[in-house]
Amino acid sequence: MELYKGYEMVIGLEVHIELKTKTKIFCSCPTDFGAEPNTQCCPVCMGYPGTLPVLNRQVAEFAVKAGLATNCTIARYSKQDRKNYFYPDLPKAYQISQFDLPLCEHGWLEIESDTDPSGLKKIGITRIHIEEDAGKLIHDDEKGTLIDCNRCGVPLIEVVSEPDIRSSQEAVNYVQKLRSIALYTGVSDCKMNEGSLRCDVNLSVHKPGEPFGTRTEMKNLNSFTFIAKAIEYEYRRQVDAIEAGEAIVQETRRFAQEENKTYTMRRKEDADDYRYFPDPDLPPIELSEDEIARLRAAIPELPDERRARYEQNYGLSSYDALKLTESKELSDYFESCAKTAKTPKIAANMLITDVFRMMTPEDQRICVSPEHFAALSNLVVDQVINSSTAKKVLKEIWGTDKAPEDVVREQNLAQINDESVLRDVVAAVLAANEKSVNDYKNGKLAAAKSLMGQAMAKTSGKANPVILQKLMDEALNQ
Repeated sequence: MELYKGYEMVIGLEVHIELKTKTKIFCSCPTDFGAEPNTQCCPVCMGYPGTLPVLNRQVAEFAVKAGLATNCTIARYSKQDRKNYFYPDLPKAYQISQFDLPLCEHGWLEIESDTDPSGLKKIGITRIHIEEDAGKLIHDDEKGTLIDCNRCGVPLIEVVSEPDIRSSQEAVNYVQKLRSIALYTGVSDCKMNEGSLRCDVNLSVHKPGEPFGTRTEMKNLNSFTFIAKAIEYEYRRQVDAIEAGEAIVQETRRFAQEENKTYTMRRKEDADDYRYFPDPDLPPIELSEDEIARLRAAIPELPDERRARYEQNYGLSSYDALKLTESKELSDYFESCAKTAKTPKIAANMLITDVFRMMTPEDQRICVSPEHFAALSNLVVDQVINSSTAKKVLKEIWGTDKAPEDVVREQNLAQINDESVLRDVVAAVLAANEKSVNDYKNGKLAAAKSLMGQAMAKTSGKANPVILQKLMDEALNQ
């Protein structure tokens, strides 16, 4: 990464991940997204006087699984604390979180790096703690500010990194890796568009070798694109301010996505300002060695392990293995395909190039059964169809239960491998394009691509491209 005016950025992330529990952290209210406002709350999560919270056991178990999957040390004894602060969207005006005794500490993740010569980098994880989410404020021009308390008490883990990140790409890679792990372990659905995963970015700048600068915090970034853009803007803003002789103020800022700029929200608080103290209504969380061992055994094969196995067993490139393991659903789909695919590497390539194009940001489902997709890849391997025709067949079977071989037969899409037939096609194309032939013979090699395209079009895309190219080269160079 090229430094801007000689300054290095220093980034630490606080990633909030909503846990995929059926009920809230301290009561039995449901956690379904999109319910009518204020229909999923009760006296406990509304903080009514006289009510008492009871910790949802699954919240602690999910947090421990996340900690184990990120190489953390798991606390045998931890507690919950009250974080006193004015929360306009949390009726009791304090948040139950964890302060000095979190459930998980001292972990790390390895990510791809654009600043480390090795291309890989370990990012330290300071802690993972559990806490409750706040509600949601809705600003209406006519009615003013409204509050929806459905989200009050939805369980979160907050994953706090060390300030080890040095670029916007590393930050995105780190959050993507965290998201992948949360999905693999099943602790969250990580739907960023629904707020299930949100990121706060702490950023400062300094010249290498000098002390770290004053940091600012950018709150509630809920897409990889916004994380990168907010970091890039704030990095340059701080550098330009320092170069102009201005002091950087410790503060909380918001990212205005429509302008790609950050703006001041409030001066940044320190831990002392929150006046943490142990929550008197909740007992400590005590975990036995047997409980931790049980949770460790429940963790499935994680993305890094699958990626290494795909490279070794299927001969996939590092990039292809990475793309296939970013999502557990996609990885599981590939595993199913690999059982019947004659060449899993071909199936993987088709998944990454063809299936990814069919999916949309709004709908990430793969609307073809693994069995039918494997059969489609086998048709390519067996040279029954070429890769271009495979794309057409994929569109035909997408969202249906059609077998790819039936589509090939019904629409007469089988690949033409007969050299005598293809030789006639080449002859016809060359006869009809004397100028292009002369251009090629006079050194304009691009003319050959045009001729090849016309020959392929003449067969409706069904020609074996390898054989056709060989015959075209022979005819042009005789």
